[in-house]
Amino acid sequence: MRVLLTGGGTGGHIYPALSIKKIIQEKYPQAVFLYVGTPDGLEAKIVPDAGVDFKSIRISGLRRSLSVENFKTLYRFVTSIRAAKKYLKEFQPDIVIGTGGYVCAPVMYAAAKLKIKTVVHEQNSLPGVTNKFLARYVDNILICFEEARKYFAADKVVLTGNPRASEVATTLKIGKPALGLNPHKQTVLISGGSRGAKPINDAFISMVKQYEAANFEVVFVTGEVHHERVVSEIDQAKTLKNVKILPFIADMPKFLVSIDLFVGRSGATFLSEITALGVASILIPSPYVAENHQEFNARSVTDHGGGTLLLERDLTGEVLYDEITRLLNDQEVLEAMRNETKKLGIPDADARILSVIEELIG
Repeated sequence: MRVLLTGGGTGGHIYPALSIKKIIQEKYPQAVFLYVGTPDGLEAKIVPDAGVDFKSIRISGLRRSLSVENFKTLYRFVTSIRAAKKYLKEFQPDIVIGTGGYVCAPVMYAAAKLKIKTVVHEQNSLPGVTNKFLARYVDNILICFEEARKYFAADKVVLTGNPRASEVATTLKIGKPALGLNPHKQTVLISGGSRGAKPINDAFISMVKQYEAANFEVVFVTGEVHHERVVSEIDQAKTLKNVKILPFIADMPKFLVSIDLFVGRSGATFLSEITALGVASILIPSPYVAENHQEFNARSVTDHGGGTLLLERDLTGEVLYDEITRLLNDQEVLEAMRNETKKLGIPDADARILSVIEELIG
């Protein structure tokens, strides 16, 4: 089997593609892969580091307002289709799989025109512009949230979930002591993502004395770029006993499966983890992402009772502290949240995704 993968710009597009590669490779160890991305995106480093052959094309997104840059983008789109066709003819893939980002548009479009089997994977409940454009050309659209189904032709859509879910669903509890946590206290994990989020950090800093005195403990992940500033703004940060301040957590699922409540952003990959593990949450979607898709993602969980939604415009240190305290003091509500969140998870995502691929290529 020969598989061309494409997707880029953010880890939310790149890691699902690499997870799909792993899924295919486990059943077809002789499969050959090529990844096409942009030369300046995260994929240019992440993909080669993962041991996957990588080629690049230059492409950018359309601006939402009239701009000379849009003409340049259209020109790049035409030229990138030519480059994509060249890679496709050289590599001769059995299937092309796209996971989002601008680079998918020329690659998937070129593949469809060359009559190569094509699949796009949409991680968000509100589909991105690229996948909406590609929907008319590709063979199948794989979705992670039922809420995304209405945006595509019904006969092309398959609910598979995020491949990341299958990876984390088998995460075992290793016990709070092994993670440096107090087994006799409830634990809340607050994180703005790998890069952190200043509004969440500031809300926490303003109430750190209350958290230190609370009857639950806090693991507060600042994000590496914010860590130094946050620590400098908290008095006696290194001597706090009830609050652990970390720049980053490398193996997040091990913490998620052991905590009582998560507070943070609602990126698609992260939501696939908390739904796979059944984690109660307070979701604070980033309002700075394309088409506000994190809020749509969050509502796909909170509207089903799997967590509570706190919009950033309503976020203050006091509001967040009060909501955390309210939930941790109501075990019945917390347990209901865990159960509803777990129902939203699709732990057999890998089998569903592989089934679609196998059916397409025969």
